[in-house]
Order: sequence, then structure tokens, then C-alpha cells
Amino acid sequence: MKSFTDKALNTAQTKGAKYCDIRIVETQNEGIQIKNGHLGGLTQEKTLGFGVRVIVNGAWGFASSSDLNYQEIENITTQACEIAKASSLLMDKPVILSEDPAYTDFWQTPFQINPFKVSLEDKLKLLYDIDAILSKDKRITSTYSSLRFKNEHKWFASSEGSYIEQNILRSGGGYSCTSSGSGDSQIRSYPASFGGQFKSMGYELIESLRLLENAERTREEAIALLTADPVPKGEKDIILMGNQMVLQIHESVGHPTELDRVLGFEANYAGTSFATTEKLHTFRYGSDMVNLVADNTVPTGLATQGYDDDGVQAKRWHIVKDGILSGYMTNRETACAAGEDESKGCNRAEGFQNIPITRIANLSLMPGNDTLESLI
Repeated sequence: MKSFTDKALNTAQTKGAKYCDIRIVETQNEGIQIKNGHLGGLTQEKTLGFGVRVIVNGAWGFASSSDLNYQEIENITTQACEIAKASSLLMDKPVILSEDPAYTDFWQTPFQINPFKVSLEDKLKLLYDIDAILSKDKRITSTYSSLRFKNEHKWFASSEGSYIEQNILRSGGGYSCTSSGSGDSQIRSYPASFGGQFKSMGYELIESLRLLENAERTREEAIALLTADPVPKGEKDIILMGNQMVLQIHESVGHPTELDRVLGFEANYAGTSFATTEKLHTFRYGSDMVNLVADNTVPTGLATQGYDDDGVQAKRWHIVKDGILSGYMTNRETACAAGEDESKGCNRAEGFQNIPITRIANLSLMPGNDTLESLI
């Protein structure tokens, strides 16, 4: 692939680009859904393409293609340069990137069982068996189960000297059932909502989740919720279980500390941010016991990879330390805009066809030495 990446970098240089990078991405996807005892969806696809980013006259340009050949790389790189030149006419401030090292490396997700080597028949049998257990009681009116697998083989090269190859594998699955009765409906999911549990692992994740063994309990919990007493009204202190706490951390800390949202570059879905830069090192998120760490090196984390799509090596850092806002999730552009020396390596693109943006790192509430009683 290096001859392809060299073609882009050389073309960009002749077109006056101050900076250029190219990502070649080969993606394999598989998704299986069973709904109410029937096959609800089956996707098996492979894609290959590339995206080129350049900085010309202080502005970004980006273009992509699914046709990987030398002439197309020259055409797309030229197009990216023309887009950058046009963008520079309306530029507010020139793009400046943080000073980060260049790397030549190969990185791969550790895994035991390649999910794409597991037969479709075995995957379908697992989901149909789960569905049969979930739907045994007539009070269960809807069932849904799914498995999803994604492998990204990426080559990244930059005009600053990086050449990085990565193979990133992610797997996940889960199910839910809806109970109905007495004018009420309730949903119960396992092992989590939003499609289940996902990690940077192979099919061994699916085996470890014990999906089939927990289906009956999940069904009975959905039914029990129909007659459960409602939560008492009023303002109260609550204790969150871990599977709910992760959502609170994601929404209340993760998205607000994506620095592109803080700086106003991004507002999609989760909006902008209240954790603005003047609050850094002063805003209190919680008690002194609260420490939240971003770590893109942690084994099996969904955001874990060797390098981000800026070519920045994965890192670990505090977002909240002793209860105080202490850091942000950055890429090379936002890090420089915020006066930081280097990026935290959070730039990720959804496929070759999209420009990378700042994404949430693996974000965890760290354990402490206090007892449950003292916390309460």
C-alpha cells in the first residue's frame, strides 16, 4: 500500500499542500438480527477505499473514493487541494497542528477467535435459541437479538513521515424483550441496552457473555416489571449500578469534554458543551473521590487502538482528577487551539469516506479505597 500512499503525498506536495495525510481503509462488517422469531436483518459486506486530507493556504480540504488506483489517488488528492483553496477564502483562522511525533508501526487488536471464521449457522442458531427462550411466555410481545462484528484494516501515511498499519477488530451482541399487560409495557435488555455489549475482542466476547444462559432471567425480569411498584415520587439521592453509570459518564463527561464541542466546531447529536476552557482545573464535577480517566490503551476497550486517525499514539490521561475538570479529548487541531503541546489522540473517522473528528476515549470511573457505606 505504500506506493499508493506515496502517490497521494507526492501529489499534494506538487499542489502546494503544507500538510497531507491519506487513510486507506479495508472494512469487513457482519450484522445479524432476529426479531420476533424471524430473521430481521443480515448484513455481510466488505469495502475498500481511501480518504485524503490536506492543508492548503491554512484551510482543510478532504476528498475520498472507493476506487483505489494511482490515477484516482492523484485526482482525489488534487480535488482535496482545490477544496482547501476554496475553503481558505472564507477562513476565520488558519489550521495549526500540534507537534506530535511521526511513527512507523503495525498494531493489531489482540483476539482469540476470529468472528468471521465462526459459521453463520452457529451464529443464527445462538440467536434463534435465545429468541425461543425469550418468547416462551405470552406476556412477552416483542423480542430482538443481534450480533455485530467489524474489522478495519487501515493504512495511514502523512507528509510528516508517519506510515502506520492497523488491524482493529470489534465484536458485540445482546438482546431485549418487551412485556405487555394491565395497560403497561416494559423492556428488559441483556447484557446492556443499545444492542448489548461491545468490545475490541473476537468471538470469545460472545462466548463469555453467556447470552443463552441469561435469557430466561431476562424474560422473567421483563414480566416482573409489569407488576413492580413505581418508584416513589420526590427528589432523592440515588445509587447507580455500573451499567447505568457508564451512560451517565458517557453523556455528562464524555461528550462535554470533546474539545471540538467545547470550541464550537461540533454540535451534532450531543450538542455543544458546558465544560468550557475557562473552567479547566476549577470546575467541580463531583467529590474528591471522583477520578475519571481516559485511556485508549486499555485492553478490550471499544476505543482502544494503537494510533488515531491523526497518526497520534494512544494515551492515558485524567479528565476529572479529585473531582475537578482536568483535561479534554483532543485531536491535533483542537489541542493546538487550546494551547496544549500535543494531541491526546482522539481523532477517529467513520470509514474512509468521512473526515476524522474528535471521539470519546475509553472513559472510566476509577476505583478508590472508600467503602460502600462511607460513599453512601
